[in-house]
Amino acid sequence: MLALLDLLGRRWALRILWELRLEPATFQALQARCDSMSTSVLSQRLGELRDAALVEKEQTGSYRLTNAGAQLLTRLDGMDEWTREWGRRLEPRTAEPS
Repeated sequence: MLALLDLLGRRWALRILWELRLEPATFQALQARCDSMSTSVLSQRLGELRDAALVEKEQTGSYRLTNAGAQLLTRLDGMDEWTREWGRRLEPRTAEPS
């Protein structure tokens, strides 16, 4: 679990997975979708995500989620729900004057 959290905690990793959730994308399209991140960082993250078998490169040159990558995003939906509840519990604290 810690290895996965380490990977997902790297800058842009989750964003790349998120951007690939609906359809494959070329390197350039993915870079544009990710606020024009540097080519070196995108290349490094894609390599890490490919090594982890979450992303694969198609013969067309586009990148897409593997089944494992798609399953991961589905499982993260539960974390989204938890995060929303957590945020609501924190709201009274952040609304108090300092």
